[in-house]
Amino acid sequence: METRELNSNWTYRQVNGSVSGTATVPGTIHTDLLVNKQIEDPFYRINEKSQQWIDKEDWEYTTVFQLSEKEIEKQNLILDFKGLDTYADVYVNDSLFLQADNMFREWEIDIKNVAKVGENQVRIYFHSPIAKGLELLKASPYVYPANNDQSENGGLGDQKVSVFTRKAGYHYGWDWGPRFVTSGVWRPINLKIWDALRIKDVFIQQTSVKKEEAQLLADFSLEANEAFSGEVLLTDKSTGKVMLSKQVDVEKGSTLISIPFTITNPKLWWSNGLGAPNLYQFEAKVIKDNEIVTNYEFSTGLRSLKLIREKDEAGESFYFELNGVAVFAKGANYIPNDNFLPRVSQADYEKVIADAKDANMNMLRVWGGGIYENDIFYDLCDKNGILVWQDFMFACSMYPGNEKMLNSIKEEAKDNVIRLRNHPSIALWCGNNEMNTAWSYFSKDGWGWKELYTEEQREEIQKAYMDIFHGILPDAVSKYTDGDAYWPSSPQAGFAVEKHAGYETSSGDMHYWGVWHGLHPFEDFDKYKARFMSEYGFQSFPDFETVKKYTLPEDYNIESEVMASHQRSGIGNLRIKEYMSWDYKVPADFEQFLYMSHVLQARGIKAAIEAHRRAMPYCMGTLYWQINDCWPVASWSSTDYYHKWKAMHYMVRKAYQSVLLSAFANEGQLKIYGVSDLLESKNAKLSLRLVNFEGKLLFEKEIAVDLVANASRVLYDSSIETLLGDYDKNAVVLQMELKTDGKLIADNKYYFAKPKELLLPKANVEVQIVENEGKYIVEVSTDKLVRDLYLNFKDSDLKCSDNYFDLLPGEKRTLELSGSDIPKPSALQLMHLQQITE
Repeated sequence: METRELNSNWTYRQVNGSVSGTATVPGTIHTDLLVNKQIEDPFYRINEKSQQWIDKEDWEYTTVFQLSEKEIEKQNLILDFKGLDTYADVYVNDSLFLQADNMFREWEIDIKNVAKVGENQVRIYFHSPIAKGLELLKASPYVYPANNDQSENGGLGDQKVSVFTRKAGYHYGWDWGPRFVTSGVWRPINLKIWDALRIKDVFIQQTSVKKEEAQLLADFSLEANEAFSGEVLLTDKSTGKVMLSKQVDVEKGSTLISIPFTITNPKLWWSNGLGAPNLYQFEAKVIKDNEIVTNYEFSTGLRSLKLIREKDEAGESFYFELNGVAVFAKGANYIPNDNFLPRVSQADYEKVIADAKDANMNMLRVWGGGIYENDIFYDLCDKNGILVWQDFMFACSMYPGNEKMLNSIKEEAKDNVIRLRNHPSIALWCGNNEMNTAWSYFSKDGWGWKELYTEEQREEIQKAYMDIFHGILPDAVSKYTDGDAYWPSSPQAGFAVEKHAGYETSSGDMHYWGVWHGLHPFEDFDKYKARFMSEYGFQSFPDFETVKKYTLPEDYNIESEVMASHQRSGIGNLRIKEYMSWDYKVPADFEQFLYMSHVLQARGIKAAIEAHRRAMPYCMGTLYWQINDCWPVASWSSTDYYHKWKAMHYMVRKAYQSVLLSAFANEGQLKIYGVSDLLESKNAKLSLRLVNFEGKLLFEKEIAVDLVANASRVLYDSSIETLLGDYDKNAVVLQMELKTDGKLIADNKYYFAKPKELLLPKANVEVQIVENEGKYIVEVSTDKLVRDLYLNFKDSDLKCSDNYFDLLPGEKRTLELSGSDIPKPSALQLMHLQQITE
């Protein structure tokens, strides 16, 4: 097969206006307008407001491509549209071939009957998604709930149209994102040319995978123009070994051929922290008369991966078992990396997955208001041992259930399940985000949605829900995978639709938003624990270096119009300030406030992660909201739009290490837990040192302890009164270290009072920048305890290997610098808690 991408000679024009220009494909109308200087940067200041006209217009994209006589003679000429956003009429040489209406679909059209030697034209008419949405809203007997649709920002008043279109929900706005309802060719268009036969897909069913043997079944999906006889081969590309070969007879049209084979002593795929994410590179071929007719290359990893839900004393378990090992899932929720999807580069994908791996994560949840991600995302998760909780693209809304919509969803599910099913990283398919809880059909709870409808309307909406999430989607997973786990909605207390999740449920997964939305204190993370915590979080602002990229100095106030525009949680800015006042001094200085929001966020999520890990095996997963951003904004992210780590991400990296030491106080007792994801138990030594802020050692103790494999255990238990004695709780810190064979494997610090109550002395922090063989390191020391020390090189891309840490007197920290800039001492800025003034 010959394949080439149609990515050149594109132009665009406004159908009912005069705007036009050269286009980039893949791309979006917004980014084309930006490149052609017809709009300003959509993310800068409040430019979003003046750019809402774009989605009300129809746009036409056109290109020409050449075909040779030799190509025209081929039996098959196919245009493969990997992604059209969204209402798109496709014309080839002025013949209408396709009327697409689902952003998440892949579309193929056969252009053989209109193709000609020489120049051929492709013209794509994109209808306004807003105009189409308004038509569907007008035709609907009632409106549907869609809390995050920012229709007011889009100039539509209360007309929420997002639910009628199979398009990324966050394009219509979210509580962390702007409203840019895009149109365009958002994924490649490929011209495919071949004769006789093609392999459309190969799926490796993993019937039974054990360390001794993998029993597999290769499903070959073939398409032939006429009946065909030949040999099918599957080869391990790394060794050249033929895994299977068979003579086959293929009928005209589509044929599925399944051939079993085994691999002895397979190299298993493991998640990050448990082992190597081994992958097999396969090549499938069809051979006739000793010639290769067609081939197909792909990779997969061999593993046994199950969702374990079993009744127990507390309720019902919810955890993932990988190759027979119960895995504590450590990770985050993931959203698209940009509002304008085609400009997310390979480097962006590599950075976000590297950030996850570097923070010791083993799972990301692809959230249901975004997209089924590009192949590279899953390839990188495969290579780095990152499990994927994959939502179908439904979130925080209810959806129409008419025949056209259901058929579209059915094809969408088929396309994406087939595309992604060979990825060993896929751990779970989940129907939707928060719809079961929000609708709460079988209880008096919920978000107040069902009360807006008559009983008859409720039943109609519920039927659509059942058709999609308990019919179409689980059927697709069952039909097109080899037994992948399906979960109807996140959160949910059980598989049955009436199992609505709450903060007290002891089965299923939980989204805990008592902290933040409910104004619960951080200490309540220990009170509300789940079998699997799939969402929770706390906001912070971006770093000042990021804020400077989208603001002017007159915007440097958290309540300015620009800062408010880059904060989509209505309660957000003041909610951060309120929580901050509970634990910290609240600075008046803008830059200090941004810094303090990072420190606060890290403190809250540290409390959550440690609580969840202490609670294993009752709790077997913690996925915070969220790892990334789609634009520069105040949000719950641990890395900002430019992938810059916040304090939280540095903290997460430590909290997600294979071994965790965690101290928690309750009713005057302090318990120190040793939590281990290691698969072997270890004899260890726990060292405790009570130190004052001047560095004086007040108390020291060393205890032999057993660190139990894949478990959480109390290693030390004492009354706080005994530990402190006569020392002032506001002036001391407990330093904890865990060692095996003299090697430090975990450490932590515990303070006996809130940060604003601590009697922190004035500290003199010394910093030296040292060059060694072209690499730069920073050496940091202090004469007094310094808390939450942040080292920032202003207007630079330099990043410290650690940051936002506490430093004890006499302790020297050596930090590696990464980035392309040369560190200048004059550009180094230090911030820490002792500097903060109200």
